[in-house]
Amino acid sequence: MRSLGLILAVVVTLAAPLPASAELRISDLDVYLNDHEVTVHIVALGTLFEGLHEGLQSGVPAHVRFTVELWQYHRFWRDRLVSTKVVERALDYNVVTKEYKVAVVRGDPRSPYLTRDLRDAQRVLSELRSLKLIAASELPASEIFYVRVLAESALRGENTFVTRMNGTAAQTLRQSDYRTIVRSE
Repeated sequence: MRSLGLILAVVVTLAAPLPASAELRISDLDVYLNDHEVTVHIVALGTLFEGLHEGLQSGVPAHVRFTVELWQYHRFWRDRLVSTKVVERALDYNVVTKEYKVAVVRGDPRSPYLTRDLRDAQRVLSELRSLKLIAASELPASEIFYVRVLAESALRGENTFVTRMNGTAAQTLRQSDYRTIVRSE
């Protein structure tokens, strides 16, 4: 009898409607050689999805974290992680002044940005320009490399399975094309 009740509870839980899924995605991922360094440009769309708006308007900060990894491809073996950079930004809304503040939490030398326009704050929050991963001289010219980016968006920076199911967090992963470092003398 207990097992039947437990099975019924699981079925009811699984049949319950889930909150709208977040549409966080990475639209642009550009990898290029700039000033003899491997540089990445990333644009994420949907960083402030519907589940974050209510919390943000009540003063709870929203966080966006980019984990950028440079991998070396090996044909018959596991790929090797060469470099990792983590950039995290927070968006705060001041209810009194009605201003949005994008502040750097980790990994970015950018100064805080203040605006009254939510779209402008979202643009600054979701765009990562000229992130230098590694000097090109440290990479063998004949090897194949690629970049993998994990983007996470969440209230208070809490990105767990429970918060993603609750609709207050999202994450997405994107990988670049395979590249070789071509040097011209």
